[in-house]
Amino acid sequence: MVDVVDENDVVVGRVPRSVMRRERLRHRAVFVLVRNPVGDVLVHRRSELKDVWPGWWDIAIGGVVASGETYDEAVRRELREEAGIEGKPEFVRSGVYEDQEVSLVARCYDIVHQGLVEPVDGEVVEFRWVTPGDLRVLVATERFLPDSLALLGDRLFGA
Repeated sequence: MVDVVDENDVVVGRVPRSVMRRERLRHRAVFVLVRNPVGDVLVHRRSELKDVWPGWWDIAIGGVVASGETYDEAVRRELREEAGIEGKPEFVRSGVYEDQEVSLVARCYDIVHQGLVEPVDGEVVEFRWVTPGDLRVLVATERFLPDSLALLGDRLFGA
């Protein structure tokens, strides 16, 4: 189940995830930039089975916040589920994103991680550590999720 929220992040309903996607209802989401100690960025390619933007690349680990779950709980769960990363990410900002595919209110985080990264739940099919310069090239040549780029791209590429 997913909480439906208004533009002020106040819960106004609760629906199955499939209904949220089908009706493009505003919901809560989390995004976390993962960097290693030398500043490389972890990007990943999504499974072809994802319900939105299948097979696309993403600059952030993240996802939908479950009904009744806090943002902090959700971001730690997503890190574990998608990449096998344990840790406490640092809150960066909140934001709103809306396009033809999704409508969401998000909390965004950063974490520095050194060590193993591996797909755990099948939502990610490939990880890459890239330098910020190489990331610019990759973003220009591959399909990347627009929501995480809109909410966190300035932290990688400047304003």
